[in-house]
Amino acid sequence: MSNPKDKVLSVDGLRTYFNTDNGFVKAVDGISFDLIRGETLGIVGESGSGKSITALSLMRLVPAPGEIVEGRILFFPADPDQSVDLVALPEARMRTFRGKRLSMIFQEPMSSLNPLLRCGEQIAENLGMHTAGSGKDLREEVIGWLRKVQLSDPERIYRSYPHQLSGGQKQRVMIAMAMCTHPDILIADEPTTALDVTVQKAILELIASLQQEMGTAVIFITHDLGVIGQIADRSLVMHRGQIVEQGSVQQLFENPQHPYTKGLLACRPPLDYRLTRLPVVADFWAGEDAEPPVPPQLEKIDRTATRQRLEELEAQSPLLEVRNLKTWFTGTTSFWGQPRSYVKAVDDVSFVVYPGETLGLVGESGCGKTTLGRSILRLEEPSAGRVDFNGQSVTDADERELKALRKEIQIIFQDPYASLNPRMMVGAAIIEPMLVYGIGENEKDRKDRTRQLLEQVGLLPEHFHRYPHEFSGGQRQRVCIARALAVNPRFIVCDEAVSALDVSVQAQVLNLLQSLREQHGLTYIFISHDLSVVKFMSDRILVMKDGKIVESGPADEIYFHPQADYTRELIAAIPK
Repeated sequence: MSNPKDKVLSVDGLRTYFNTDNGFVKAVDGISFDLIRGETLGIVGESGSGKSITALSLMRLVPAPGEIVEGRILFFPADPDQSVDLVALPEARMRTFRGKRLSMIFQEPMSSLNPLLRCGEQIAENLGMHTAGSGKDLREEVIGWLRKVQLSDPERIYRSYPHQLSGGQKQRVMIAMAMCTHPDILIADEPTTALDVTVQKAILELIASLQQEMGTAVIFITHDLGVIGQIADRSLVMHRGQIVEQGSVQQLFENPQHPYTKGLLACRPPLDYRLTRLPVVADFWAGEDAEPPVPPQLEKIDRTATRQRLEELEAQSPLLEVRNLKTWFTGTTSFWGQPRSYVKAVDDVSFVVYPGETLGLVGESGCGKTTLGRSILRLEEPSAGRVDFNGQSVTDADERELKALRKEIQIIFQDPYASLNPRMMVGAAIIEPMLVYGIGENEKDRKDRTRQLLEQVGLLPEHFHRYPHEFSGGQRQRVCIARALAVNPRFIVCDEAVSALDVSVQAQVLNLLQSLREQHGLTYIFISHDLSVVKFMSDRILVMKDGKIVESGPADEIYFHPQADYTRELIAAIPK
């Protein structure tokens, strides 16, 4: 047991509710925990579990109509016999704690940074509020912090606007801004969710090294237990605003007690073997008042069966052939507007995809994965090369032929929030491509087809009349899958279709894609930066870097016997 004098924070009976038209939403419902100086406490759970609202409550930043209705948040300064109840502090005094004694790294750096201010100026503003520095000395201190968070060329980063930086660079700027005041507590709210595994690993190592150097206590919030296992000392598991389990990370992984925790752990795609289906939380827990389900028997796929399936696939004629494909974008231009350099997003790429196959495409952000997927559909016009689908040229197709081809080749985009029209009911969104391609005998037939598709992707027929904002992220992605299936395609490009989802929802969507492939004979290109997910889904894998394919082969061979150094780096970065 830790000494009570080691506590830097004590949360007691915290309740944060939102007053809505339908009554109170108990986002945080009576949680209690302690935070010890210098430790990393992980908070894990699905979207809607109350993780982020817990963090915002600690910072007293809960958005209206939410409010802390009960409980205490005791902060212990250097003198352990004294404490300050942050809930009771007037807002003016709370501002002296926020940013100085408690700092926060938010999930989405692009929306957390001011797009109109240079990055260095934003760090200087935060630093200047809590220190006596100014002018040249303040600028030098900010550049020193940019160097400390391992940003190359800190002078350039200081002058850059947020949109000029990559996701990993923006997140490092946020870490510099949060840590520059030497806080007692750092709250990191999903800081690596949308990042590549290699960038994620670097960010986790950076937070750990700064914590060790400064003795800061860290509350690290995520939906990924693999990340918690990599960085945390203790962990809380949250569900529907309550803590269902807490303890050391070792205890959580080796001997989880609550069925919800067992379900979260089981959802992650295993790396050392293949499953026919990923377990989901519902296989372990149906809720507090429900009978516990019988845990599923995991059916492993034999390596021999995997090789046999691949041989059968490759005995067919390819469905898609990509030959020497190049998609270049203009980099710098001369005074007269003539290109002086190019960004080679896709640079001389060739491969084939067989009917019924799932071809995985993996690599870091900026490697060209998404541009390659879009170039196949000519959503980006290739600069050179050839794409043939079922013996017909995609690259040479005129507008009429291309429209017909796009009925056969559909795409599921990464962001389900941006993929759906917020003013259109989801039923109408699914019917729209049917109207374009003349599918269905009449309006009633199309509505019936749409309701069947909603059921097929695990939604309800009555969801037809709902708008996108009424769904969770996983449900919206299911709507996007239903819309892609509406025109009966043969081939689907899944572009980071599960990267922003909780591990539990991700498992459901991956299982859905697998079952749809078997039911409809679909062929996929599955694009992701997460090699563990790609390995579960794919028959073969292409590894992409700087616009080129650096390695290709059967999925198991790529994982267990990688040949390229870059592939080894991707595998080493996966949270184990």
